[in-house]
Amino acid sequence: MNRLEQRAVREPLLEAREMEEIELVYPEGMSSAEIVSLFERRGVKLSEATFRKYVQLGLLPRSRRVGTKGKHKGSRGVYPAGIVRQINEIKRMMSLNYTIEEIRQHFAFVGGEIEELRVLLNRILERFDESLNDDGAGFFSSVGIHQDVEGIKSSAEALLEDLEDLAMRIRDTRQTEREAV
Repeated sequence: MNRLEQRAVREPLLEAREMEEIELVYPEGMSSAEIVSLFERRGVKLSEATFRKYVQLGLLPRSRRVGTKGKHKGSRGVYPAGIVRQINEIKRMMSLNYTIEEIRQHFAFVGGEIEELRVLLNRILERFDESLNDDGAGFFSSVGIHQDVEGIKSSAEALLEDLEDLAMRIRDTRQTEREAV
């Protein structure tokens, strides 16, 4: 691995701290324009066309439609904020001279699905929280149920971390195999 490749592996385009902050700032998701703008402000080349291509190729999840308040305002496409992590990884791999096809076939094979699972689990857990916090929900006021929900939240986060770790190990194994050729 040459010096440029070593730097690309060590220095992600966005730091983990930045990606976590983005996910906190945009809990409901981001538009494609917000995502493209975010990367452009950091000096990372990403156009709307490239973004759409990544979605078409299955490297990134499709948006969900969210209605805009007001009469005849329509809706807009919203992507989970975690998509920033996926784009960051795609750009990192491209800096290591992987082609889009190699990334699509071997590396991004579950990234979109893991992110979709994260969004779905968060939505389910938010509904539990809403039910528990509802003043008229005497049935749900049990301390034991609160503890169960917190335990499930921890388990869900651990599952997502395990899935991401496994995907990373598989990607690393394939990268090592590629370098050996």
